[in-house]
Amino acid sequence: MDWGGRKMAHAIVIIPGILGWLFIYLGANVTSLIIGRLLSGFTGGASVCLGAVVIGEYSSPKNRGTYLNLKTASVCLGGMMIHILGNFCHWRTVALLSLFPYIISLIITFTWPESPAWLVSRKEFDKSEQAFYWLRGHSDEAEKELYELIKAQKDKPTVIKNSSFNEKVVDFLKKFTRKDFVKPVVIIALSGLLIETSCRHIFPAYASQIIGEVTGNKSQSFYYTLAIDIIITTSAIFSSVLVKMYKRRTLLFVTGFSALFVLFSVCTYLYLVSKAIISNNYTWIPISLFVLYFIFANLGCTPIPLALLGEVLPLAHRGSGSALAGLVMSIAILVALKITPYLLESVKVYGTFTVFGSAMGLTLVVMYFILPETKDRTLQEIEDYFNYGRFKNDEKLNKDECEEDVKMKMIS
Repeated sequence: MDWGGRKMAHAIVIIPGILGWLFIYLGANVTSLIIGRLLSGFTGGASVCLGAVVIGEYSSPKNRGTYLNLKTASVCLGGMMIHILGNFCHWRTVALLSLFPYIISLIITFTWPESPAWLVSRKEFDKSEQAFYWLRGHSDEAEKELYELIKAQKDKPTVIKNSSFNEKVVDFLKKFTRKDFVKPVVIIALSGLLIETSCRHIFPAYASQIIGEVTGNKSQSFYYTLAIDIIITTSAIFSSVLVKMYKRRTLLFVTGFSALFVLFSVCTYLYLVSKAIISNNYTWIPISLFVLYFIFANLGCTPIPLALLGEVLPLAHRGSGSALAGLVMSIAILVALKITPYLLESVKVYGTFTVFGSAMGLTLVVMYFILPETKDRTLQEIEDYFNYGRFKNDEKLNKDECEEDVKMKMIS
């Protein structure tokens, strides 16, 4: 991403996915299927972080949140379509059909201009200006954003391009001493933890076992999975509208703590049922509460953390930061999926969701104190926040207000 640009990186990342689905489609043995799954999984994981960075750099501050949330909605929609196709079509047919989005995406990538932010980081200011205006037009806001971006990079020393491997390793390790790297990475790590503790991946993966324990019926696993897919996708699409209307923090914490309240309510209900304190004849109650929980969780706790990947990383750290974020999120998914069967076996459904809910609540509390508001902010403004601990525009606004107060006192 840092070496060849966003455009080249995106094209390169797609190719393993194409090869992966071809391996699966043509696979004659288990080894071929495993290789195909590894290749397609690499593309899936890498494109989550890279795609967020690309959208963040290419889109305007006013539309950035909507586009980033629509990216999450698109992933949810794709997952739902695969589940539907997998139920009605042969798996080779599904693999063949899955190739088309990759091929279309690869073709579209070659129509992009290079990222203006990446060009600026390479001191290619003329090319950056052309690409920026091609993407954003010549509005006053766009010109101001480009000016601030170029000014910030001109003030920085030129990085030596031909560094040795050891020098690059040392340079990467030095990043962990810089607050403009550490704090965004911590926020993204917490974001990945929030996604998994809100059960974004574990519930669909173990839907049959979870719903089966609640209702006593495990024969309708496809319909359970489909219902979850519809709820998640619809909520993510609706979130793309809400993020335009409300601040990121407001949407995240209101929906997050609401989801937490509903989750603990259903855990309490299931615990009382397990102790025969209340009857198990009303299975629609926990099912309805789970539906409400997933609506709340997928309005904020899933799309906004993924959107932060494209917003909080400073330009100098987007390559290494995105790679580290992808690693952290992959580990979080792996751990969540591996421990869930043991939790379901030992502490049942109510205990499992109590554990995840407690971790989710703790993560939300920590993020409440460290997450800045990014709505309608340029990426340069967000970067300045991590460098200086405040938004420069807010400082200027406060200064103007003080000057206005002094003038009013002098007049009076």
